[in-house]
Amino acid sequence: MDFYFPTEFGEQLAFGAAAFTALVGFVIMFAPGYAMRLFGVMPREGRRDGYAEQRSVGGFYLGFGLSAIMLAQNWIYMALGAAFAMAAFARIISLLSDKGSTILNYLLLVVQIILAALPLAYVFGFFSA
Repeated sequence: MDFYFPTEFGEQLAFGAAAFTALVGFVIMFAPGYAMRLFGVMPREGRRDGYAEQRSVGGFYLGFGLSAIMLAQNWIYMALGAAFAMAAFARIISLLSDKGSTILNYLLLVVQIILAALPLAYVFGFFSA
């Protein structure tokens, strides 16, 4: 089985968003303590459930990113973009209603918007000639 790397620029951007998602998922899954420190969230004393939740989310990101890379289909890229668009929308709700207006939240919002835009732009033909 050969490794597929897209030849079209738009699909390369969507592929890159999927690869970044898989990479972030890998880091979160196998280094949840580092990821929690990076995002400024730590579990309470004596409770280790936060690590399980982080690993689970990391596994989801890793699986979704790898699925998009391996299958390289428009519907998979659309699902990836739609999922990140909903995550960005949820972050906007949090910024407005939870008083979560921090630099990190704005930075992560920008990252989520980019990760939503790249696969969706490819699927909807914004990069076609």
